[in-house]
Amino acid sequence: MRAGDPLREESFAKELGVSRSPIRRGFALLAELGLATKEPNRGYFLTADARGIDSRKLPLDVDPFEDFYLRVVDDVLRGDIPTTFFEAELMRKYEVPRGQLMKVLTRLANEAMIERKPGQGWEINSFLHDSKAHIQSYRFRMAIEPAAVLEPGYEVDKVAFAKAREVQQQLLDGDIFTLSRSQLFQIGAQLHELVVRCSGNAFFLEAIRRQNQLRRFMAYKANVDRPRLINQCKEHIRLLDLIESGQREAAADFLRNHLDVVGRQKTDKEAKDELEYQRSLEVSVVS
Repeated sequence: MRAGDPLREESFAKELGVSRSPIRRGFALLAELGLATKEPNRGYFLTADARGIDSRKLPLDVDPFEDFYLRVVDDVLRGDIPTTFFEAELMRKYEVPRGQLMKVLTRLANEAMIERKPGQGWEINSFLHDSKAHIQSYRFRMAIEPAAVLEPGYEVDKVAFAKAREVQQQLLDGDIFTLSRSQLFQIGAQLHELVVRCSGNAFFLEAIRRQNQLRRFMAYKANVDRPRLINQCKEHIRLLDLIESGQREAAADFLRNHLDVVGRQKTDKEAKDELEYQRSLEVSVVS
Protein backbone atom coordinates (compact mmCIF):
# COMPACT_ATOMS: atom_id res chain seq x y z
CA MET A 1 0.00 0.00 0.00
CA ARG A 2 1.10 3.56 -0.73
CA ALA A 3 0.77 6.89 1.06
CA GLY A 4 -2.75 8.21 0.60
CA ASP A 5 -4.39 4.78 0.29
CA PRO A 6 -7.50 4.30 2.45
CA LEU A 7 -7.50 1.80 5.30
CA ARG A 8 -10.74 -0.19 5.18
CA GLU A 9 -11.89 -1.87 8.39
CA GLU A 10 -13.96 -4.47 6.58
CA SER A 11 -11.12 -5.57 4.31
CA PHE A 12 -8.59 -5.95 7.12
CA ALA A 13 -11.10 -7.71 9.40
CA LYS A 14 -11.93 -10.21 6.67
CA GLU A 15 -8.27 -10.82 5.81
CA LEU A 16 -7.24 -11.38 9.44
CA GLY A 17 -10.39 -13.24 10.51
CA VAL A 18 -11.22 -10.89 13.37
CA SER A 19 -13.91 -8.39 14.29
CA ARG A 20 -13.60 -4.72 13.38
CA SER A 21 -12.81 -3.61 16.94
CA PRO A 22 -9.12 -4.65 17.02
CA ILE A 23 -8.70 -3.33 13.47
CA ARG A 24 -10.04 0.04 14.55
CA ARG A 25 -7.59 0.11 17.44
CA GLY A 26 -4.77 -0.76 15.07
CA PHE A 27 -5.66 2.14 12.79
CA ALA A 28 -5.75 4.48 15.79
CA LEU A 29 -2.29 3.29 16.79
CA LEU A 30 -0.97 3.97 13.29
CA ALA A 31 -2.37 7.49 13.58
CA GLU A 32 -0.62 7.97 16.95
CA LEU A 33 2.64 6.90 15.33
CA GLY A 34 2.14 9.35 12.47
CA LEU A 35 1.76 6.57 9.91
CA ALA A 36 -1.90 7.28 9.18
CA THR A 37 -4.34 10.15 9.40
CA LYS A 38 -8.05 10.16 10.18
CA GLU A 39 -10.33 12.33 8.09
CA PRO A 40 -13.85 13.19 9.29
CA ASN A 41 -16.54 11.00 7.71
CA ARG A 42 -13.92 9.28 5.53
CA GLY A 43 -11.83 7.14 7.85
CA TYR A 44 -8.11 6.46 7.99
CA PHE A 45 -5.51 6.96 5.25
CA LEU A 46 -1.85 5.94 5.12
CA THR A 47 0.64 8.79 5.31
CA ALA A 48 3.64 6.68 4.27
CA ASP A 49 4.34 3.87 1.83
CA ALA A 50 3.96 0.51 3.58
CA ARG A 51 7.31 -0.71 2.25
CA GLY A 52 9.06 2.26 3.80
CA ILE A 53 7.80 1.58 7.33
CA ASP A 54 10.54 0.12 9.53
CA SER A 55 8.76 -2.45 11.71
CA ARG A 56 11.74 -2.53 14.06
CA LYS A 57 10.88 0.98 15.21
CA LEU A 58 7.28 0.10 16.06
CA PRO A 59 6.34 -0.67 19.69
CA LEU A 60 6.48 -4.43 20.26
CA ASP A 61 4.20 -4.65 23.28
CA VAL A 62 1.03 -3.33 21.65
CA ASP A 63 -1.52 -6.10 21.22
CA PRO A 64 -4.73 -5.25 19.32
CA PHE A 65 -6.48 -8.03 21.27
CA GLU A 66 -5.40 -6.72 24.68
CA ASP A 67 -8.89 -5.65 25.81
CA PHE A 68 -10.43 -8.98 24.82
CA TYR A 69 -7.51 -10.87 26.36
CA LEU A 70 -7.96 -9.09 29.72
CA ARG A 71 -11.70 -9.68 29.59
CA VAL A 72 -11.14 -13.42 29.21
CA VAL A 73 -8.52 -13.36 31.99
CA ASP A 74 -10.97 -11.64 34.34
CA ASP A 75 -13.68 -14.18 33.56
CA VAL A 76 -11.30 -17.08 34.15
CA LEU A 77 -10.14 -15.70 37.50
CA ARG A 78 -13.71 -14.97 38.61
CA GLY A 79 -14.77 -18.50 37.74
CA ASP A 80 -17.13 -17.35 34.98
CA ILE A 81 -15.48 -19.81 32.59
CA PRO A 82 -15.67 -23.50 33.59
CA THR A 83 -12.49 -25.43 34.36
CA THR A 84 -12.97 -27.39 31.14
CA PHE A 85 -14.39 -25.57 28.12
CA PHE A 86 -14.68 -25.69 24.35
CA GLU A 87 -13.92 -23.01 21.77
CA ALA A 88 -17.50 -22.98 20.49
CA GLU A 89 -18.75 -22.07 23.98
CA LEU A 90 -16.52 -19.02 24.19
CA MET A 91 -17.29 -17.95 20.62
CA ARG A 92 -20.97 -17.81 21.62
CA LYS A 93 -20.23 -16.18 24.97
CA TYR A 94 -18.12 -13.35 23.55
CA GLU A 95 -19.61 -13.20 20.05
CA VAL A 96 -16.20 -13.12 18.38
CA PRO A 97 -14.79 -14.90 15.30
CA ARG A 98 -12.79 -18.08 15.86
CA GLY A 99 -9.59 -16.42 14.61
CA GLN A 100 -9.75 -13.72 17.28
CA LEU A 101 -10.56 -16.24 20.01
CA MET A 102 -7.72 -18.56 19.00
CA LYS A 103 -5.17 -15.76 19.17
CA VAL A 104 -6.16 -15.11 22.78
CA LEU A 105 -6.35 -18.80 23.73
CA THR A 106 -2.94 -19.41 22.20
CA ARG A 107 -1.50 -16.54 24.21
CA LEU A 108 -3.04 -17.91 27.41
CA ALA A 109 -1.64 -21.36 26.65
CA ASN A 110 1.84 -19.93 26.05
CA GLU A 111 1.57 -18.20 29.42
CA ALA A 112 0.61 -21.49 31.15
CA MET A 113 -2.84 -20.26 32.17
CA ILE A 114 -4.66 -22.90 30.16
CA GLU A 115 -3.68 -26.04 28.27
CA ARG A 116 -5.28 -27.99 25.47
CA LYS A 117 -6.83 -31.30 26.48
CA PRO A 118 -6.09 -34.48 24.53
CA GLY A 119 -8.68 -34.62 21.78
CA GLN A 120 -10.85 -31.54 22.15
CA GLY A 121 -11.33 -28.69 24.57
CA TRP A 122 -9.21 -26.67 26.96
CA GLU A 123 -8.51 -26.85 30.69
CA ILE A 124 -7.68 -24.06 33.15
CA ASN A 125 -4.62 -24.74 35.30
CA SER A 126 -5.59 -25.36 38.92
CA PHE A 127 -2.84 -23.24 40.51
CA LEU A 128 -4.65 -20.05 39.44
CA HIS A 129 -7.11 -20.37 42.32
CA ASP A 130 -4.63 -21.70 44.90
CA SER A 131 -3.85 -18.93 47.39
CA LYS A 132 -1.12 -21.05 49.01
CA ALA A 133 0.66 -21.26 45.66
CA HIS A 134 0.68 -17.47 45.47
CA ILE A 135 2.35 -17.17 48.88
CA GLN A 136 4.80 -19.95 48.04
CA SER A 137 5.72 -18.15 44.82
CA TYR A 138 6.92 -15.08 46.73
CA ARG A 139 8.72 -17.24 49.30
CA PHE A 140 10.54 -18.96 46.43
CA ARG A 141 11.54 -15.64 44.91
CA MET A 142 12.78 -14.42 48.30
CA ALA A 143 15.17 -17.38 48.30
CA ILE A 144 16.31 -17.15 44.68
CA GLU A 145 16.56 -13.46 43.74
CA PRO A 146 18.71 -12.20 46.65
CA ALA A 147 20.98 -15.24 46.21
CA ALA A 148 21.41 -14.32 42.54
CA VAL A 149 22.58 -10.83 43.52
CA LEU A 150 25.30 -12.40 45.69
CA GLU A 151 26.66 -14.73 43.00
CA PRO A 152 30.47 -14.35 42.66
CA GLY A 153 30.22 -13.87 38.91
CA TYR A 154 27.62 -11.09 39.10
CA GLU A 155 28.20 -8.48 36.41
CA VAL A 156 26.03 -5.40 35.90
CA ASP A 157 24.67 -4.84 32.40
CA LYS A 158 25.01 -1.05 32.46
CA VAL A 159 23.01 -0.47 29.28
CA ALA A 160 20.13 -2.66 30.46
CA PHE A 161 20.21 -1.10 33.94
CA ALA A 162 20.02 2.39 32.44
CA LYS A 163 17.05 1.37 30.30
CA ALA A 164 15.29 -0.27 33.26
CA ARG A 165 15.81 2.85 35.37
CA GLU A 166 14.40 5.00 32.56
CA VAL A 167 11.29 2.81 32.30
CA GLN A 168 10.72 2.98 36.06
CA GLN A 169 11.00 6.76 35.93
CA GLN A 170 8.47 6.87 33.09
CA LEU A 171 6.09 4.93 35.32
CA LEU A 172 6.57 7.50 38.07
CA ASP A 173 6.00 10.27 35.55
CA GLY A 174 2.50 8.95 34.79
CA ASP A 175 2.66 5.65 32.92
CA ILE A 176 1.50 3.86 36.07
CA PHE A 177 -1.97 5.28 35.49
CA THR A 178 -2.19 4.67 31.73
CA LEU A 179 -0.60 1.29 30.99
CA SER A 180 -2.63 -1.93 31.07
CA ARG A 181 -2.27 -4.56 33.79
CA SER A 182 -0.33 -6.85 31.49
CA GLN A 183 2.07 -4.06 30.51
CA LEU A 184 2.68 -3.12 34.14
CA PHE A 185 3.30 -6.73 35.04
CA GLN A 186 5.69 -7.21 32.14
CA ILE A 187 7.76 -4.18 33.14
CA GLY A 188 8.13 -5.43 36.70
CA ALA A 189 8.90 -8.98 35.60
CA GLN A 190 11.55 -7.79 33.16
CA LEU A 191 13.30 -5.75 35.85
CA HIS A 192 13.50 -8.67 38.27
CA GLU A 193 14.60 -10.97 35.47
CA LEU A 194 17.35 -8.49 34.57
CA VAL A 195 18.62 -8.45 38.15
CA VAL A 196 18.81 -12.26 38.15
CA ARG A 197 20.26 -12.52 34.63
CA CYS A 198 23.29 -10.46 35.62
CA SER A 199 24.23 -13.22 38.09
CA GLY A 200 25.37 -15.36 35.17
CA ASN A 201 23.65 -18.36 36.78
CA ALA A 202 21.48 -20.01 34.13
CA PHE A 203 19.59 -22.09 36.71
CA PHE A 204 18.53 -19.02 38.69
CA LEU A 205 17.44 -17.31 35.48
CA GLU A 206 15.37 -20.26 34.28
CA ALA A 207 13.68 -20.53 37.68
CA ILE A 208 12.69 -16.85 37.69
CA ARG A 209 11.44 -16.98 34.12
CA ARG A 210 9.20 -19.88 35.05
CA GLN A 211 7.97 -18.02 38.12
CA ASN A 212 7.19 -14.94 36.05
CA GLN A 213 5.16 -17.07 33.69
CA LEU A 214 3.15 -18.62 36.50
CA ARG A 215 2.65 -15.53 38.66
CA ARG A 216 1.38 -13.36 35.80
CA PHE A 217 -2.18 -14.33 36.64
CA MET A 218 -1.68 -14.09 40.35
CA ALA A 219 -0.93 -10.43 39.63
CA TYR A 220 -4.03 -10.15 37.45
CA LYS A 221 -6.36 -11.71 40.01
CA ALA A 222 -6.46 -8.63 42.22
CA ASN A 223 -7.30 -5.23 40.82
CA VAL A 224 -4.13 -3.23 40.25
CA ASP A 225 -3.43 -0.86 43.13
CA ARG A 226 -1.77 1.77 40.97
CA PRO A 227 -0.95 4.32 43.71
CA ARG A 228 0.89 1.58 45.62
CA LEU A 229 3.02 0.92 42.55
CA ILE A 230 4.61 4.34 43.01
CA ASN A 231 6.55 3.11 46.04
CA GLN A 232 7.44 -0.13 44.27
CA CYS A 233 8.94 1.82 41.37
CA LYS A 234 11.00 3.92 43.78
CA GLU A 235 12.22 0.72 45.42
CA HIS A 236 13.13 -0.75 42.03
CA ILE A 237 15.28 2.29 41.27
CA ARG A 238 16.88 2.07 44.73
CA LEU A 239 17.66 -1.61 44.09
CA LEU A 240 19.37 -0.81 40.80
CA ASP A 241 21.38 1.94 42.52
CA LEU A 242 22.59 -0.40 45.26
CA ILE A 243 23.67 -3.07 42.80
CA GLU A 244 25.43 -0.63 40.49
CA SER A 245 27.31 0.96 43.37
CA GLY A 246 28.70 -2.45 44.36
CA GLN A 247 26.66 -2.75 47.58
CA ARG A 248 25.43 -6.21 46.71
CA GLU A 249 24.90 -7.47 50.25
CA ALA A 250 22.77 -4.42 51.02
CA ALA A 251 20.99 -4.91 47.70
CA ALA A 252 20.21 -8.55 48.53
CA ASP A 253 18.74 -7.58 51.92
CA PHE A 254 16.78 -4.75 50.33
CA LEU A 255 15.44 -7.07 47.61
CA ARG A 256 14.40 -9.74 50.12
CA ASN A 257 12.46 -7.18 52.17
CA HIS A 258 10.93 -5.70 49.00
CA LEU A 259 9.61 -9.10 47.93
CA ASP A 260 8.34 -9.88 51.43
CA VAL A 261 6.36 -6.64 51.71
CA VAL A 262 4.99 -6.73 48.16
CA GLY A 263 4.05 -10.40 48.50
CA ARG A 264 2.10 -9.81 51.71
CA GLN A 265 0.38 -6.75 50.26
CA LYS A 266 -0.74 -8.61 47.16
CA THR A 267 -1.96 -11.74 48.94
CA ASP A 268 -3.84 -9.65 51.52
CA LYS A 269 -5.45 -7.58 48.79
CA GLU A 270 -6.32 -10.68 46.81
CA ALA A 271 -8.08 -12.18 49.84
CA LYS A 272 -10.00 -8.93 50.34
CA ASP A 273 -11.03 -8.79 46.66
CA GLU A 274 -12.13 -12.42 46.75
CA LEU A 275 -14.26 -11.78 49.86
CA GLU A 276 -15.90 -8.75 48.23
CA TYR A 277 -16.59 -10.78 45.10
CA GLN A 278 -18.22 -13.59 47.09
CA ARG A 279 -20.36 -11.04 48.96
CA SER A 280 -21.48 -9.55 45.65
CA LEU A 281 -22.56 -13.00 44.53
CA GLU A 282 -24.59 -13.46 47.72
CA VAL A 283 -26.29 -10.10 47.21
CA SER A 284 -27.14 -10.93 43.59
CA VAL A 285 -28.66 -14.26 44.66
CA VAL A 286 -30.78 -12.62 47.37
CA SER A 287 -31.99 -9.85 45.08
